[in-house]
Amino acid sequence: MSDLKTQLIERITTQGPLTLADYMAECLLHPEFGYYATRDPLGASGDFTTAPEISQMFGEMLGLSLAQSWLDQGAPTAFVLAEAGPGRGTLMADILRVTRAVPGFAEAAQIHLIEASPTLRDKQRALLGTDATWHDEVDSLPKDLPLFFVANEFFDALPIRQLQRDGTGWRERLVGLSNGQLAPGLGDMLDGSALAHRLDDTKDGDLVEICPAVEAIATAIGQRIEQNGGAALIVDYGDWRSLGDTLQALKAHKFVDPFEAPGTADLTAHVDFEAIAKVSPCGHSRLTPQGVFLERLGITARAQGLAQRMEGDKLDAHIAAHRRLTHPDEMGNLFKVMALFPTHGAPPPGCET
Repeated sequence: MSDLKTQLIERITTQGPLTLADYMAECLLHPEFGYYATRDPLGASGDFTTAPEISQMFGEMLGLSLAQSWLDQGAPTAFVLAEAGPGRGTLMADILRVTRAVPGFAEAAQIHLIEASPTLRDKQRALLGTDATWHDEVDSLPKDLPLFFVANEFFDALPIRQLQRDGTGWRERLVGLSNGQLAPGLGDMLDGSALAHRLDDTKDGDLVEICPAVEAIATAIGQRIEQNGGAALIVDYGDWRSLGDTLQALKAHKFVDPFEAPGTADLTAHVDFEAIAKVSPCGHSRLTPQGVFLERLGITARAQGLAQRMEGDKLDAHIAAHRRLTHPDEMGNLFKVMALFPTHGAPPPGCET
């Protein structure tokens, strides 16, 4: 039994069941035993692989989209270039490399990274150098400069609550004990006023997921963009509106029981993009499949250009990476992109209103 599992069982025994949000927060961010505090989870030797680790083309397309948006907004001479959940720093490194070809962009950019994991901060510092500024939360980003922001697989790792419809009310799914082991169960009836709008599109027994952290994070991003200019590209798996149980645990690239060994697997849930759009005090684009977004930005032409200098296994891997990022049967439809931008402005290239 893991040390964190022992602690959680003792806590539930003495204090009662945990909300799923509290359980996820402990599993992911516990300072001693939390998943992100203790490991580098990325790559073949880790638990999952993100789009920037698959191919440099992903970061290049996002970087060019942000750079064109910067140009469209008058190329401000100082701005915040921020990423939430930067992993090893690969995405930001690719963005910085491709945007060096955009006159004035690199000189104007102030790099800010939102990262809770000490292990991953070390990886980012080794790749990007010490010119970046690190933050524990989005709200500490500068408030007086345009913000050009990217978040790839960031919102899916934020702790969620799960509420199950019971007649015209709701019960919360909690983490308690069954035969001495961690297990989900249902709590008492809640005041359902916050979910009254979901009665029209749910039935008895349906599960709705909400993310308590979304409001503060999306509001902080949207306020800066609306007041000072800028744009955000949010890339994640999910849909416009939450419905059903999407909690999953991933370990060594395989799905595992999220309650079996807390702190040893990555916990995520599908993103409710509507919730982000509703609280962001700025404009937002329609939801676009990742494959469509990347094709609009010219990823196939870029792939063909890179392929001319490849052969053998390297070429095969390159072709497979392009397919994985764009094909509807792989990441192309599973992952979605939504942009935030000033209310009276235009979305970044690749996105539409």
